[in-house]
Amino acid sequence: MDGKMASPQAKENPFVLDKTLGPHPMKATSLSLSKLKIFLGALAFSFFAKAFSGSYMKSTMIQIERRFEISSSVVGLIDGSFEIGNLLVMVLVSYVGPKVHRPKVIAAGSLIMASGSFLSVMPHFIMGHYNYKSIAVSSANSSASISACGSAPLHHYGLAESSRNTTALGCEKMTSSYLWLFVFAGNLLRGIGEAPIMPLGMSYIDDFATEENSAFYIGTVRSTGMFGPTLGFLLGSFCANLWVDIGEVDSDTLTISSKDTRWVGAWWLGILICGVTSFMSSLPFWFLPYSLPQEGEQVVKKSNEVYGITQDSRSKTDAPKPPQLKVSEVVKDFFPTLKKLLGNSIFLIYLLLTILQYNSLVGMITFESKFMEQQFNISVSRAIFLIGVIILPITIVGMFLGGFLIKRFKLHIAAMAKFACITFVAAFLLNLFYFGASCQVLQVAGLTVNYSGVKEVTISREKLLPACNSDCGCDENHWDPVCGGNGITYMNPCLAGCKTSVGTGKDLVFQNCSCVGILGGDNFSAVLGQCPRDNCTKEFPYFLVLLSILAFLFSLGGTPTYMIMFRSVSPDLKSFAVGIEALCGRILGGLPAPIYFGALIDQTCLKWGVKTCGGSGACRVYDTEAFRNIYLGVIAALRFGSCFLYVILCMLIMKHYRQGNQKTKATNIAEVPDIKLSNISSKTEVSSCREVQVAGDTPL
Repeated sequence: MDGKMASPQAKENPFVLDKTLGPHPMKATSLSLSKLKIFLGALAFSFFAKAFSGSYMKSTMIQIERRFEISSSVVGLIDGSFEIGNLLVMVLVSYVGPKVHRPKVIAAGSLIMASGSFLSVMPHFIMGHYNYKSIAVSSANSSASISACGSAPLHHYGLAESSRNTTALGCEKMTSSYLWLFVFAGNLLRGIGEAPIMPLGMSYIDDFATEENSAFYIGTVRSTGMFGPTLGFLLGSFCANLWVDIGEVDSDTLTISSKDTRWVGAWWLGILICGVTSFMSSLPFWFLPYSLPQEGEQVVKKSNEVYGITQDSRSKTDAPKPPQLKVSEVVKDFFPTLKKLLGNSIFLIYLLLTILQYNSLVGMITFESKFMEQQFNISVSRAIFLIGVIILPITIVGMFLGGFLIKRFKLHIAAMAKFACITFVAAFLLNLFYFGASCQVLQVAGLTVNYSGVKEVTISREKLLPACNSDCGCDENHWDPVCGGNGITYMNPCLAGCKTSVGTGKDLVFQNCSCVGILGGDNFSAVLGQCPRDNCTKEFPYFLVLLSILAFLFSLGGTPTYMIMFRSVSPDLKSFAVGIEALCGRILGGLPAPIYFGALIDQTCLKWGVKTCGGSGACRVYDTEAFRNIYLGVIAALRFGSCFLYVILCMLIMKHYRQGNQKTKATNIAEVPDIKLSNISSKTEVSSCREVQVAGDTPL
């Protein structure tokens, strides 16, 4: 040993080594365990970062819709671009996952996510200041009385002072709506970067953790990641209350509030914060090894390995290196592996179930804040805030409790399937009470009611321009709502026939409004903004309680459902199964759901905004009754299909589980004499049993 002798302590105890002999075996074991804990912590933060970024993007979609003046279907396409990015690399990443350096691939993915976030905010610095049309803007610096009807034509409402005399070139710059493609491309990059985190991270844990700890670790990581959506929605609520041009425009000069459908929050600010978080989440993974010893196993070296360390060997690392991959081998093995995976009937039903759940969940999350805004007459920022502080924490508790129950009661796959099925069916039945949350449609003269307050079915120019405002020369396409003293909303002061005004800015009050007086009464005035709907606000607490209960029930069965996938496929297919599940969920659920949800919601729009230089913009008013029926109806239909698949899944698992128990009993009886005569350790017996299960492709 290079002329050096072992220390006396090493002679007495062969496991106490001299400094020249390398690390203590037990220290190496504890170091490996600490690296597993580091990986768990890093993966939990990575789950937090991707969920934080994803939930913020979901919460800010309404701001993006209004800023770029696009429809809900286009917003759904932007939201779906994340899934497109996943599709580009998910299968490849999942398939080659166990053959590459998984921590470093996760690190690279996090960096790509950060790059996508930074790309998404570029339009904010290109488009210039956001301007909205309002007569109150024109009167903000004047105390003179304004006549919306007659002497002050509607084209003088204009924009903000800086953009009233818009040139053709400036108009073209303002209406460059295709800048939303930057957000589309950035979200697509985020999808590419997010792809390796789930399959590689979950398979890494399941490979090196004990079987009893694997479910608990995975449940803990996933529930920890759920803090990301909570903070993401809180950040979304905070940014939605800030004006889009914060720091450049004095908010005191604004004449609209966050409840106005023309309000645009600081959507770009939160995306920058998400990009920085994604960058930070990549750092720990660069320092983690390719593989780790199995948790619970002690690394004990033979004496000749302990004392035979040479100077050359000390300079080499003991960590295994990733095997060299050949493209031809990957392509050759891919389809047989896919056929073997899809040939598993339990996994196939689980896959169909996942697709339906993806559709309902993604569609609901994308448009839930818009539904709450339109249905219950609350601001988008408040809706986002309530989702972040009430709904998502309850979801976290449900997911964590689901994983804890699996570990506490050591539930086998059949018990997990029953538990998940019962919770989902109970939640679906409660979900039907959603339809009882009725709310009256906003009464808008010429849209939902006529100028006499009678409900209307269709809209026409004649109904917008009755005798009370026919001499005003109004533009029926302009949206600058005022609430009349009769409780009816008018699309703009001119259509209300207002002759004079008092006050300035937000405090502007219109008087002598001829159309307001049609219903009788002494109040002929109108104030800025839409009229409130009191009955909607009263029902909102009941809706929130029901939504909280449903969130808990769905999340409680989420972890047991997810673990069914791991327990129904052979160990060598775990990573590939996670990838296929995520791929199919995204391509058939995450990608189309926001698009067709948005397209259906667009069908309920009663009044579209008009861009400065022409063209249709974002929707200003929805038929809330039709909105509710379509939105909740699609979700209920998808969840009904999920209930049906849950029942089939339980039946298949129970059948395989009973067959597996019978085979195990027969095998144990046949092997009793051999076990008595052999010196096989108990650990080897358990390992052999697991190998028999895998060989039969029924690891239940």
